[in-house]
Parts: sequence; C-alpha cells; structure tokens
Amino acid sequence: MHAILIVRLSAIGDIVFASPLIAALRQRWPDAQLVWLVQSECAALLERHPELDAVIACPLRHWQRLWRAGRLRELYAGMMTLRANLRAYTFDLALDLQGLFKSGFLTWLSGARARIGLGSREGSQWLMTEVLPRGGEPLKIASEYRYLAEHLGLPLDGFQLAVHYGTAEATLAEATIIRSGLENGYAVLCPFTTRPQKHWIEERWGRLAQRIRAELGLTAVLLGGPGDRLAARRIADAAEDAVVDLVGQTSLTEVAALIDRAALLIGVDTGLAHMGIALNTPSLLLFGSTRPYLETGRPNAQVLYHPLPCSPCKRRPSCQGRFDCMRAIDCTEILQAAAEVLRV
Repeated sequence: MHAILIVRLSAIGDIVFASPLIAALRQRWPDAQLVWLVQSECAALLERHPELDAVIACPLRHWQRLWRAGRLRELYAGMMTLRANLRAYTFDLALDLQGLFKSGFLTWLSGARARIGLGSREGSQWLMTEVLPRGGEPLKIASEYRYLAEHLGLPLDGFQLAVHYGTAEATLAEATIIRSGLENGYAVLCPFTTRPQKHWIEERWGRLAQRIRAELGLTAVLLGGPGDRLAARRIADAAEDAVVDLVGQTSLTEVAALIDRAALLIGVDTGLAHMGIALNTPSLLLFGSTRPYLETGRPNAQVLYHPLPCSPCKRRPSCQGRFDCMRAIDCTEILQAAAEVLRV
C-alpha cells in the first residue's frame, strides 16, 4: 500500500471517534503515506498526530460562501487546486468516514483506486467502489470505526481515541493555569454544543461549579468556542467566584492541553468532552437526546443517561423544549459519579 487517504471533514467529536484508525492503519501498513482530509477549522486537531504524514485542509466554508456569492470561477479554481494536491499522492485507498455527498465527492476527487464509504448516502454511494454499513456495537465508543478496521483486517490492539498537541500549546496551558490560580487542581466543564436538546439545564451549571469546589476541592473551568461566550457569561455570573471562564480564549489544541492537565471533565455530548476520554482525563458525560455510546472504553470515564420512552430522540425532540431526559440528571448524581471516576 503506497498511500491512504482518510476523509472525515468534521466535526470535532467525530474526528476524535475516528482517530484510532490512524494507529491501526500505520500498524497494518507501516510504510504507507497516511493523509487526512479535513475542514480547515478542524485541521489543528490532527496536525500534531505523529503517525500522520500529512493533513490537507479543505476550505469548505469558504467554498460555500463563494457558491452563495455566485463566484463560481473562484470556486472551481479552488476545487481544482485541492484535486491537484490530493492526486499528487496517487492514493491506493481512500476511506470516506462521513458518508455524505460532500465527503464522497472529495473522496472521488482524490482519484484513489479503491474508495470505501462508511454508511454512504445522499448519492455518495455511487462514487465509492465499496460501501459498508455503519456496523459495530452501538453502545461502544467508536464502534463503527472498529467495525471498519475489522473489515480492513487492521490490528485492534490499543484501538483507543487519541488527541495530540505540541510543546507550544503545553507551555500556553501551563501559563494559563498559573495566571488563573489553578495550580491546586481544576475541573473542566464543557456545557456547550450545537443542539439545544443535547444541553444540560443551563441554570444548574453555576450551582454545580460551586459544589465542585466545596465537595471536590477543585476550581471549575469553562471551555468552549467564541459562539458560546454569552451563555458562558451567564453561567459564570451564577457561579459567582467558583468558575474561571476561558470560553473563546483558547485554540483547539490549547483546549486539548488544558483538558489533559485537568483533574476532571464534566460535559455534554460535545467534541471537547470526547477529547477528555481520548486524553485519559477522568470524565463524566451527560447524555439525553443522543446516545452514541454508553461504554466509554476507559474505567475512569462514565456516561450519565436516563432513557425515556422517547429516547434517544436525536434531532426530533417531542417534549416541547422541556428536555426531560437531561432534567432528570441532577447535581447530586453528577457529584457522586464524579467522585467515582476520580477514584479510578
């Protein structure tokens, strides 16, 4: 095998879930060039991986803006540039892990002789030479990627999520810890995600932060992106002085370095929370409308989940915004479970 392309454009959590494939492919074909095609805003998550030979950033959002503006010549030129960059590798195999038309088209554009799509739909199946269902055991973390690895005959020893960052991010994280007075230990809180039905009850986060400090002796640190700043401010105000708010102030890899140094992570079903499991940080995840996994693969990571007859509703909640499944998780249950993962 000369060169292999992995296509998973987004999002953070999905890239983290797929990360075990890198080491498995490297073990199976140690001399192959391993390349990952990813959207520009997620590229930093992969650029420090020691077993990837290259990360190619796809400016998909920029292309979408060009399309909406009718700047079709610029769009075409950008796509042809990416095509040339991909075909310079002469890929023997390309894996479309996303299974959408956009990822399937880019997989086809690579010119790879063998193109395997995982759960391909939206017409992308016609661009593949082989399509696999999203198999595996749904209750296990990253099971669909393990299923693909088994199909490819890859070794499964050490099939674990992985996130890497560099010395610069480590230095910045240490400086942030000192500047924020976190030397005695801190718990990362990741309350934010794109869908409201995946959120825990916002007004409870401030009280949880206060109890983390009082009962676990840890300072709570809020992490998230620039779009989460207003919600973070509300949580920090409710927590009074029990929270250090770093939302929107760190890069993706700086966040990884801070999570790696945390004593504990508590979050909803969001990419940053999944990074906690990848970095072997004691982690507690709060699930409701989604149920990607209940078996985390690590003894120091748990999922709190109270299924109802309507669970998991995914993108179609039927509770008129009450989010009963998330409301059933209270601070006391979280603190008890947090104490358990800290003891491992």
